[in-house]
Amino acid sequence: MPTLVRHADAAGFERGLRAFFEYRDLGVRAETAGGFGAHVIRAIPGEHPEPKWHRHQLDFQFVVVLRGWVRFEYEDVGEVLLQAGSTALQPPMVRHREVAHSDDLELIEITSPAEFETLPG
Repeated sequence: MPTLVRHADAAGFERGLRAFFEYRDLGVRAETAGGFGAHVIRAIPGEHPEPKWHRHQLDFQFVVVLRGWVRFEYEDVGEVLLQAGSTALQPPMVRHREVAHSDDLELIEITSPAEFETLPG
């Protein structure tokens, strides 16, 4: 597999899993045959989450906040505020929900596998 290099203007943002976010694929899914996924997620100003408990059926999920802030609630640690520079390693199947985020939120999410099932509460 060759080294994968992507520049900010190489791919635009698209609507995706959640209506209040836009996603920019970083090309990891294609290069790892779906073994991993990596994308930049940014808030759509004026759009906000509906805090619903859910779980992700995956092996790995890691978040790095680049800009703004996001507040999550996890069943095992309670509510946490992640700000620029904060990271979160979410264990597989941990029950959680997004409570709120700033209009300028931008983060990177890395998962394994790239595609996974989201289960209700």
